[in-house]
Amino acid sequence: MMGRASTLRYAEHRRVVLTRDLPSHGLSAGAVGTVVGTYGADGYEVEFIGADGRTVAVATLGESDIRADA
Repeated sequence: MMGRASTLRYAEHRRVVLTRDLPSHGLSAGAVGTVVGTYGADGYEVEFIGADGRTVAVATLGESDIRADA
């Protein structure tokens, strides 16, 4: 179920930074992604793109797994 953007810290299309390694997805802390979906009160679907413009991974993450991109 899609969450309401007003209750979430990060809205869809917001750039975020991964705060921990996700070896199962081939991602390291510091990877930059884009929120492409929101779930409940603190669930985010985040897409990570490589330098070639192709999707590297899509991961469902909690609010503690990401931070705002400066």
